Amino acid sequence: MKVILLERIGRLGTIGDEVNVKDGFARNFLLPQGKALRASDANRAKFEAQRQVIEARNAERRSEAEKIASDLDGKAIVMVRQAGETGQLYGSVSARDIADALVADGENVERSQVDLAGPIKTVGLHIVPLVLHAEVSVNVTINVARSADEAERQAAGEDLSRKDYNDEAEPFVSLADVDEEDLEDDRGSETAEAAEEAERQEDA
Repeated sequence: MKVILLERIGRLGTIGDEVNVKDGFARNFLLPQGKALRASDANRAKFEAQRQVIEARNAERRSEAEKIASDLDGKAIVMVRQAGETGQLYGSVSARDIADALVADGENVERSQVDLAGPIKTVGLHIVPLVLHAEVSVNVTINVARSADEAERQAAGEDLSRKDYNDEAEPFVSLADVDEEDLEDDRGSETAEAAEEAERQEDA
């Protein structure tokens, strides 16, 4: 289907361009959301009559998006999630989760603006792009961690993708690390104790 774009759409084109798109993309996205008109003589005339209004409206939306982008630039959001020792989440962080977290933090962001290729499934610092307008995008950092303390350490540069939950356990000691004299002393002590015990048994 051939359509007239009413705003810039990715790599398709910009305002006023006539482009060929798949019918489903036009019917399900471009036309119902007012991003394009079906290319026809009547719609070409309509577009030309409203071109200045359309361009002014787009410039206003771009300006608003730029203001939001300036607030979001360099922003980091902490999201505490349960995860295993390898850093794999018990679940995932979706685009909706990120949008909700940003809104809760006072930002004006919609789920459709979170350009997440796939859900986040591991702890760590994840750079996520936000497409606020066809011509305005910004990156935010999503700090996924098992606790607020871990998130703080992670932000400081520590690699906590794998957490050792046995820090308090006694370290394993290899025989190769033990001094031979210590072993002899231990064996000698055990032998002396055994001899004393045998002697007590005889006296009894």
